[in-house]
Amino acid sequence: VSRVEGPPTSRPPAGRNLPPSLRSGGQRPCFNAGMRANPTRDKWKAGELALGGWLSLPSSISAEIMAATGFDYVCVDMQHGLIDFSDLVPMLQGLTTGTCTPFVRVPQNLPGHIGKALDAGAMGVIVPMVNTVEECEAAVAAARYAPVGNRSFGPARAAAVEGADYWDRANTDVAIIPMIETVQAVQVIDDILAVPRVDAIYVGPADLSVSMGFHPRSNEPAFLSTLDEIVAACHRHGVVPGMHATTATAQDRIDRGFRFVTVTADMSSLRTKVAEDLASVRAGLTGTDTAIY
Repeated sequence: VSRVEGPPTSRPPAGRNLPPSLRSGGQRPCFNAGMRANPTRDKWKAGELALGGWLSLPSSISAEIMAATGFDYVCVDMQHGLIDFSDLVPMLQGLTTGTCTPFVRVPQNLPGHIGKALDAGAMGVIVPMVNTVEECEAAVAAARYAPVGNRSFGPARAAAVEGADYWDRANTDVAIIPMIETVQAVQVIDDILAVPRVDAIYVGPADLSVSMGFHPRSNEPAFLSTLDEIVAACHRHGVVPGMHATTATAQDRIDRGFRFVTVTADMSSLRTKVAEDLASVRAGLTGTDTAIY
């Protein structure tokens, strides 16, 4: 049974995706209508696969492009990405132009980082290096208002964007996602997953591989077996298993049972596509790209 909570969400998305009848007046027309649709949580509740993108470059334009692509979620990476808080807010504004769920990977498991990302409008936080029950409990508490947590109330942008019922629904609609990325965390995986109000977990494959003594891009049988162990534990506890992936590894992760999978990232996609285009032209090949720029 899935632990994902919250009532169905049905409010139409913001910005250019609203029907013309809702765009008048120069004000956000749906402020009093409640929080926007959250496609990732809806898919989790339905037991369906959610696919996402990843942003590491400090660019609101990149965020807008990702938002228009059709991902279920897009995550802004403040841990390893080149992004600080002054970059985060316009990037979240860019993501709001689409229908994806905006997630943020915070730099550390600290209440200030978690609360600030949520106040800025993230609808979920991915928390790195959660290795113990105590660290997981701290992350959950920082993302939940009292009486179930200790998040300070001050959703400066979140309340303005998400609507008048943000207070009523934040504890159930905002996702808390601890990262499982070390041998230490795997050894106590059942205890971590038993912490109340953990919606999903997110496997960091590079750090998990390194923690096991392998190359960051490991495909060792022991590494793959550990992934299966994590998925099985998630099923036991009704927690959604998620994982960072690429186009090369995504199908394997999906086949293993992960239901929350990042499939591409801005930096790697840019690097790969630019190199392919240059190589094609140098080889005298004709492309099929119809873009103007």
